[in-house]
Amino acid sequence: MKRFSVIFLFLILISHLLHAQETISWKLSIAITPEIKQSFIKGGRLILHVTKQHEREPRLRSEITFGVSPQNWEANLPFIFDSKAENVLNIGLDQLKQNSSEKYYFQVVYKQNIDDGQENVAGYLYSNIDSVFYANTLQLNLTLNKIIPQTPILKHDFVKTVEIKSKLLSDFSERPRFLKAAILLPSSYFENPDKTYPICYRAAGLNGRYTAINGLINNKDFTEWWFTKSAPQIIYVFLDSQGPYGDTYQVDSENNGPCGKALTEELIPEIEKQFRYKPDSKMRFLTGNSTGGWVSLGLQIVYPDFFDGTWSYSPDPVDFGHYGLINIYEDESIFYNRYGYLQPGRRTIYGEPTLSMKDWIAGENLNSRTGSYLVSGGQFGAYNAVFGPKGKDGLPSLMFDPITGKIDHSIAKQWEKYDLKMVLEKNWSTLGPKLQGKIWIWMGDMDGLYSNVATRFLQKFMEKTENPKSDAKISFTAMAGHGQEWSDRSVLTLIAEKVAKK
Repeated sequence: MKRFSVIFLFLILISHLLHAQETISWKLSIAITPEIKQSFIKGGRLILHVTKQHEREPRLRSEITFGVSPQNWEANLPFIFDSKAENVLNIGLDQLKQNSSEKYYFQVVYKQNIDDGQENVAGYLYSNIDSVFYANTLQLNLTLNKIIPQTPILKHDFVKTVEIKSKLLSDFSERPRFLKAAILLPSSYFENPDKTYPICYRAAGLNGRYTAINGLINNKDFTEWWFTKSAPQIIYVFLDSQGPYGDTYQVDSENNGPCGKALTEELIPEIEKQFRYKPDSKMRFLTGNSTGGWVSLGLQIVYPDFFDGTWSYSPDPVDFGHYGLINIYEDESIFYNRYGYLQPGRRTIYGEPTLSMKDWIAGENLNSRTGSYLVSGGQFGAYNAVFGPKGKDGLPSLMFDPITGKIDHSIAKQWEKYDLKMVLEKNWSTLGPKLQGKIWIWMGDMDGLYSNVATRFLQKFMEKTENPKSDAKISFTAMAGHGQEWSDRSVLTLIAEKVAKK
């Protein structure tokens, strides 16, 4: 096992204000002594997690989090961590209360893969969990002694994988990039060696991986149903959404490269070659939930002749004039609405806001090695990279300021080519005939991300179309939340019903 030692010295200085209100300052001295130096990569992001919850690892969810990008950090030199330094961000520290009877749990993660901004990524280093009772002066030793491993695909006769080196993406990035997919075969596949089966490409939710097939295979109810003769006889393909700035959304972009072209010209042809799908059968379908809902709808619109139908659940905003509750083309800020109130980003099905846009972006700023959401690997880091232009520094341009939330309308204007409603409006005379019988969308009317608003406006447009009149099926369920009616079994059944009518 590759091991690193990290020593954190926490000096907690408590200053008592009026009515015993506390101001807390943390100063950390960090020394690293790697046993295998080559496993440490400079230029990463150090994330410290602190929680009072003992049921889970702090790195999976914490109430207090620090983020810093150590500058010129050599593996054999100490790093001085000062919580008051300008380059150190924190969330939740203001909620920390002095209470010597409370125990806190600590864990540190070092994000060192510049090609993946997520935190739970193979190759990242992380520590054991340590716990201490609150004290004014605290010394804590943590050891970066674990490396997040690769997640293997479960071995199963009906589960296969495809991995190829993408020439298109490798040429774009000037380094090797690969495309992956996992394939679930139908129960009769091996009994019919000459048969062509319908094929469905499942786009993942945000930052989803092709390893999601493991969850389906481990679901006893699903597998007992799937391996019966009455189950849909469809090849089910799990796509992988990994990109250098988070989810690629499977479309061409200035920052991620020709991801849509690589999918349709490299990966899909290889999959269909290996699993004997015949394109002239016209049974190449798409599905997905949340981000996957946007991807499945977006791919159908961008490649209307290539795909033969999509089932999109709770898609991300399909109309950037209703980007959640924000109009990116007209509003001044994503942090405050036009009435001057904090803009909510999440809610319960009862309408209660649970997270403001300001706090959401603060979390992404903290997780990014740039100190802004730019390369956070999160939702808005991904949006920004997919939909926006490349900046002068070679990184994505920011559509809004990470501190003030002020929208740069010159950048927002360039997002229009990914605004699905706008694309349909501008190109309906050519797209409309090609999309007949191919669009099916479900949305909960109390979507937790407010994405139902954009879908409502897409529906209004579709209802007014002419030459042809759209036959898209868009349905809403009252009081339903984000992805509430999504299930692999449901969508596969719907696809089988469509195939049966051909």
